[in-house]
Amino acid sequence: MVTVREPDFPLRKVDTASLKALAHPLRVQILEMLSRYGAQTACGLADLLGESSGATSYHLRQLAKFDFVREVEGKGTARERWWERPPGAIQITSPELATSPATQEASRLVSREFERNRQTVLADFMEHGVDVLDADWLQVATVSTINARMSADQLARYAHAMEALGHKLLEEIRSEPEEDGARPVQIHFNAFPILGVPASAGEARKPSGNAKSTQPQSSEGKKP
Repeated sequence: MVTVREPDFPLRKVDTASLKALAHPLRVQILEMLSRYGAQTACGLADLLGESSGATSYHLRQLAKFDFVREVEGKGTARERWWERPPGAIQITSPELATSPATQEASRLVSREFERNRQTVLADFMEHGVDVLDADWLQVATVSTINARMSADQLARYAHAMEALGHKLLEEIRSEPEEDGARPVQIHFNAFPILGVPASAGEARKPSGNAKSTQPQSSEGKKP
């Protein structure tokens, strides 16, 4: 049995009802925009997403019923409400949710939409970043891939350590006064087993004794 440690940062684990409420492409996109750009009005979200303000207003209210979004206190009016995403991560997959075909499909829909949004913003950066960003941003931006061989326990340990470190650094940065030139950035972290592994991949195993391992380990960095 794999030991999965609880994260050291706020994490909301959705239940069946809240997962089904989130399982709509526009609602996932609204959540993404609020995460990416901060508080927005229904009209502002409509402009960002190419939708009507009536549609974004409706879906904001549905998301609010399950606490995925909330009104910004002390900002806006009865005619123009400002909405934000509460702090903390959202977990949309779990062994409990995987027991039902309906929740499995809802989880896949939400995951696909989040991933589509991630790929869209990454592709935009890779294609156009060199044309619109200055040298400082191009120098610090990075897209990297690491390949390794791990057991499920090792992957759990690695993922927990990476997430804990990332959250610690992020909290430190958020506690500082915002610096001149700050802009929205997006950080992706994925750690998963590769499917469809060829039989030949099992040949590169760590030998016994003191010989060096022939296990493939690679790190690929890429900048536009």
